[in-house]
Amino acid sequence: MAMVKRKILVVDDEIDFLEMIRLRLEANNYTVITAINGDEALEKFAKEKPAAILLDILMPGMDGIDVLKKIRKTDTKVPVFIITAFSNEERFSVANKLNASGFIVKTSDIQKEIQSITSAIAIAENFKKSS
Repeated sequence: MAMVKRKILVVDDEIDFLEMIRLRLEANNYTVITAINGDEALEKFAKEKPAAILLDILMPGMDGIDVLKKIRKTDTKVPVFIITAFSNEERFSVANKLNASGFIVKTSDIQKEIQSITSAIAIAENFKKSS
């Protein structure tokens, strides 16, 4: 039986960062859908039904918090990891209230972060199967 590649939606307005994350996730056997702004993210989320979302908090136009609010109106379970370049306590607390699954700081070790994310997604999927 062929293993089904899990889909991850990655949303970030920094194209270089988006590309780097895409390559790392594909190397970990994920199918990656990308979006560069909030509107595109919501459109692709509705159409593609990803297993998880990596969402930049700071984007022009609709920011990550607004995108997360809209996603949570239709899906309370999908894991959403917030990507940020700086820690901002206020935004973190808002994201936590909206049930964010975790935070990824852009300046940290991205390889380590991706391993944490892939582990968290696997745990979330196993949890979904058992519940």
